[in-house]
Amino acid sequence: MVPVIVGKLLLPVLVISMADESSRILFDFASREAAKDWQTVNDDVMGGVSRSRFEITENKTLLFTGTLSLENNGGFASVRSRAKPLGLQPGDLLLVRVRGDGRNYSLNLYSAQRTLAFSYRANLPTRKAEWLEVELPLTAFRATSFGRTIPNAAVVKPEEITAVGVMISDKQAGPFHLEIAEIRVKRRPQ
Repeated sequence: MVPVIVGKLLLPVLVISMADESSRILFDFASREAAKDWQTVNDDVMGGVSRSRFEITENKTLLFTGTLSLENNGGFASVRSRAKPLGLQPGDLLLVRVRGDGRNYSLNLYSAQRTLAFSYRANLPTRKAEWLEVELPLTAFRATSFGRTIPNAAVVKPEEITAVGVMISDKQAGPFHLEIAEIRVKRRPQ
């Protein structure tokens, strides 16, 4: 178990094996057609100048790259899925297989019921050039707005989640790259 700071809380994040029969794929990148289900959203929506892009690679991964800028009150770049029902349920765990650059990212959950700049966020650690399989229980996600944790906010309502995203906002200007092999959901036995 790897301890990870989420907001002000120190939470464990499990590095696990994706080969688990009780999980199902939410997103994979087996075909180039998967690109139509994703989009970038960067700080330029609020005046920043960060840049990012994504592509589906020959290795059947989503490669998210760019340059994070702190100019003009910027400081984030993200890639997220387009809204659709995800079928999440209470107690579910998200399993993410990533290879990064050693920087900290966040995995974000978006609800169709929420307003602008709102997401539920959990830390998504990476190690430089290493594949990691990270397990994030829905209870690890914290409500945020404009990058700040919302105190006393409601917890994730799984049935309302319609999109997933990855964001970098670690206050370190410069290039970044993150490769995502798949995102799965694991259902806990009832």
